[in-house]
Amino acid sequence: MCRSIKTLRPPATPDVTEDDIRAAALQYVRKVSGFRAPAAHNREVFEQAVDAVTAATHDLLAGLHIRGRSGGNGGGGDGTAQALGASGNSSSARTGK
Repeated sequence: MCRSIKTLRPPATPDVTEDDIRAAALQYVRKVSGFRAPAAHNREVFEQAVDAVTAATHDLLAGLHIRGRSGGNGGGGDGTAQALGASGNSSSARTGK
């Protein structure tokens, strides 16, 4: 569907940044909505969708456990949760959710 969205989980991408996650969320919302840039009357809902997809991506990456990787999180994971912040949901602080 969105060929420009790259895989963000380790080991495919070892150093995922907030910008990487937000860019993937933006590409997803653009594809689903059919708008590259929304009109002014759609801008708020467009940005809310990008924020929600960014938060969901943080949650997904923080919860993944990758086989064969020793983890820093003690649960057999790969330490992604630590790399993204304690809750893996740093975008929530910006949006107030």
